[in-house]
Amino acid sequence: MALVLTPLLGIPLVEAGDDLTAFLRDAVLRTGVQPVTGDIFVLAQKIVSKAEGRLVNLSQVLPSQEARDLALRSEKDPRFVELVLRESNLVLRTRPGTIIVEHKLGFVCANAGIDHSNVQGSDGAPEDWVLLLPEDPDRSADLLRHKLEDIYQAVLGVAIIDSHGRAWRNGITGTTIGLSGVPGLVDMRGKPDLFGYKLRITQIAVADELAAAASLMMGQADEGLPAIHVRGFPYPLRESSSGELLRPKEQDMFR
Repeated sequence: MALVLTPLLGIPLVEAGDDLTAFLRDAVLRTGVQPVTGDIFVLAQKIVSKAEGRLVNLSQVLPSQEARDLALRSEKDPRFVELVLRESNLVLRTRPGTIIVEHKLGFVCANAGIDHSNVQGSDGAPEDWVLLLPEDPDRSADLLRHKLEDIYQAVLGVAIIDSHGRAWRNGITGTTIGLSGVPGLVDMRGKPDLFGYKLRITQIAVADELAAAASLMMGQADEGLPAIHVRGFPYPLRESSSGELLRPKEQDMFR
């Protein structure tokens, strides 16, 4: 068994309204892979957000008093903080430079996933442009998946990933925020280990493992490789959603 991850080459800088399916189709031809049943497309969140018009200029944002107060504690631009609040259900932690929130999509992340890296607007001050996460990454993945399945006449999966920190460890890693056709969790409870002992707790976040592997190929800076073709994923594809990966609040020991 081999897991093969191939960066799809030549995807241009994405703008609002661009057809990501067409970009992926052209990149597949350029790269020389032929998608077949069981293959997966992993996409960086940024190209999905850009295509969906989630670029915002801070000069157009009027911060509330709540945003101004939180900006003082976090040492951030009040306009940026206003966007963080709009994209969040709840602020969980704050320190200079970072605001930890429960995003409207249900997961916990820093700064509501709003980012400036690899983001550029059409006018105004470059530092004023930021990018929000897709409004519904599962829906975005589902639309892309069905279009790609029509093109290649194959059963495929699509994952949309972002870079998130983790409560227990330093550094960021690829994390899945949108899924279609790819299992989020694989439940191993009741399966025997090498010595016949039945597993009692083990559930594998296979979508996040895939996201971390794809993130290695994408890079974090100027690599320009926002889409990865995956072959050899060691679990059956099935209908899914990113909600599988969200820990219930009552089980979250870090709240």
